[in-house]
Amino acid sequence: MYELKINLDFSSAHNLRGYQGICESLHGHNWHVQIIVTSPKLSDMGLVIDFKELKSISNEILDQLDHKYLNELDYFKDVNPSSENIAKYIFDELMKRLEGHNAMLSKVVVYESKGSSAAYYDEG
Repeated sequence: MYELKINLDFSSAHNLRGYQGICESLHGHNWHVQIIVTSPKLSDMGLVIDFKELKSISNEILDQLDHKYLNELDYFKDVNPSSENIAKYIFDELMKRLEGHNAMLSKVVVYESKGSSAAYYDEG
């Protein structure tokens, strides 16, 4: 099995509804996102997917989040914009865009700070 990882960043603000503490207040993060894709085989060129293409597809999604107040985005109006839910949002959006590609999305890891991250992957 082959595995590729890319690392990207975006900045945004959010607040956690119902949280009892300072994170209930509006605050921001410089998020770091790691995207992991796998494939049991390589293309004729010897690639799982071109890094440039994977970054481009991923940045389309992160651009929707970058420099935004996440709570105001449609998806997060009813879903708390926690690191866990942000990871799932990115995962779900990437799954749609990677259909038909050799690369299978394995996991999305979202870091809200250097030492704190949440990941989402589908066991399906």
